Amino acid sequence: MEELPITLQDARVLVVGYGRLGKVLARQLHGLGARVTVAARNPADRAWVRAWGYGDVPSDHLAGHTGGFDLICNTVPVCLLDREALSGVTPGCLVIDLASKPGGVDFAAAGELGIKVIWALSLPGKVAPVTAGKAIRSAIYNIMTELGV
Repeated sequence: MEELPITLQDARVLVVGYGRLGKVLARQLHGLGARVTVAARNPADRAWVRAWGYGDVPSDHLAGHTGGFDLICNTVPVCLLDREALSGVTPGCLVIDLASKPGGVDFAAAGELGIKVIWALSLPGKVAPVTAGKAIRSAIYNIMTELGV
């Protein structure tokens, strides 16, 4: 929030991706009063997006769908926010890339277009290492249980 000149209440937010992170992020942003739109590729996911009351756009062709937002949060580790998609971004919009490497934003194009991008790699480990460690431990234990180890 310290990177935006507005609060999330009534902010227009695009969440790119509707996997594990995208689902939680959309719900939390909506709970904070943001007007959430989700870009998803799977038709079933897009149906759930609409059922939860979010706007939806296809993620396979973001160009023409990136304007009008105050904040864009990417969760997909594939470059969906390429030069074409970024060229439609509203001036002053903040882009946060939450995806793991290689990320989902063309950082060079964003810089050339004057778009501020924050690449928040390893965010859980940086801001909440104990909680992140517990989540990793839980995932490892689940994998070991599934393997019968």
